[in-house]
Amino acid sequence: MKHILFALLLFCNAYSATIAQEATSPLPDPLTFNSGKKVETTAQWTKRRKEILETMTREMYGVSPAKPKDIRFQVFDEDKNALDGKATRKQVTVHVREKDKEMQFDLLIYIPNQVKRPVPAIIGINFIGNQAIHADPGIKLTKAWVEHSGMFPCSKSGQATDACRGVNASQWAVDSILARGYALVTLYREEIASDRKEHMFQTGVHTLYPELQNREDNFSNMAAWAWGLSRGMDYLETDRDIDAKRVAVFGFSRLGKAALWAGATDRRFAAVLSNESGAGGAKQFRRGIGENINRLCTVFPHWYAKNLCKYKDKDTELPFDQHFVLALIAPRPVYLATAEDDRNADPAGEFETAKASDAVYRFLGTKGFSGTNFPALNEPIYGQIGFHIRPGGHDVKMFDWIQFLNFSDLHLQK
Repeated sequence: MKHILFALLLFCNAYSATIAQEATSPLPDPLTFNSGKKVETTAQWTKRRKEILETMTREMYGVSPAKPKDIRFQVFDEDKNALDGKATRKQVTVHVREKDKEMQFDLLIYIPNQVKRPVPAIIGINFIGNQAIHADPGIKLTKAWVEHSGMFPCSKSGQATDACRGVNASQWAVDSILARGYALVTLYREEIASDRKEHMFQTGVHTLYPELQNREDNFSNMAAWAWGLSRGMDYLETDRDIDAKRVAVFGFSRLGKAALWAGATDRRFAAVLSNESGAGGAKQFRRGIGENINRLCTVFPHWYAKNLCKYKDKDTELPFDQHFVLALIAPRPVYLATAEDDRNADPAGEFETAKASDAVYRFLGTKGFSGTNFPALNEPIYGQIGFHIRPGGHDVKMFDWIQFLNFSDLHLQK
């Protein structure tokens, strides 16, 4: 019996050592071509960036359609005295037509009245519909399905009603954003692409491009939500009240993942603000900690391309990782926020992604990421890459918004 226990102990020690070795194996280098050649010039970086974009598109996020040729904007509401005179509220329907099919979604825009225009802006996708981010009775109720849950209480029928107004307001610091001189632009995830497995790829933009699904690098929800953010940017470029050169893209949780991919694929976004994006967002997969690829592919098969599923249970062996996404965003500023109790997001793994992205940012002439040791709670790190961890769990708190706005002031305010 002693011999059996001793052998089992040796096996466990060897297994643990193997796992530790896998988890700490060198990360793929964004500054090294697939051929093994090192990137030495900015011209070479342009080619390497294209190589990284092709890899991440093919292996993880999937393809996206190009900017539509047939796109039009209908401003159906403009109230210059919204929110007790603090803002001008605009609501815009974006119409996209492809062949004989059309999809549409609404933008809700608040522009601060107290500052000179054009103003910088923050654009982000919301979870429950535009009407949920503020109790403003002038906001149009979405006609798309709405979620009812503990975090996002709205309507058990799935139909938005007046009871849905403002139920998600705690995560959108509208007054603070406006007071700091930023416009806020938001759109609803379900109007772009359904987040329900039983309806995946059957609504919104997916109805326009069915040919992009029967392939391993299919048009995923992450790609679709990023596509929607880019179409929002298309409108902002036409709005004289907005400085389209100073627009940050924001997202929380799964929509924080989408915000990172939007920043990676659309260089018109001047900055990226990602809150607790976790696995498939800012978390480093190769640590093998927190939510993994197996769970993403099983519980959320519509979020990423089919190709990602070939890496199930191989998180520590990936030929890429999320610092490649930040490399695509570089040298534009990016902020990663996380929370102490959000274990699935692996806060230390998000910090490691920031550290692993520093080399590309410095190569491109910025200060990169100054963090070396994991910071204390509520001690933000600012730079071209920003980071903080706060107490609490999976949510967006005022502390998060204060850091996002401070960071944006450094990079977007004139």
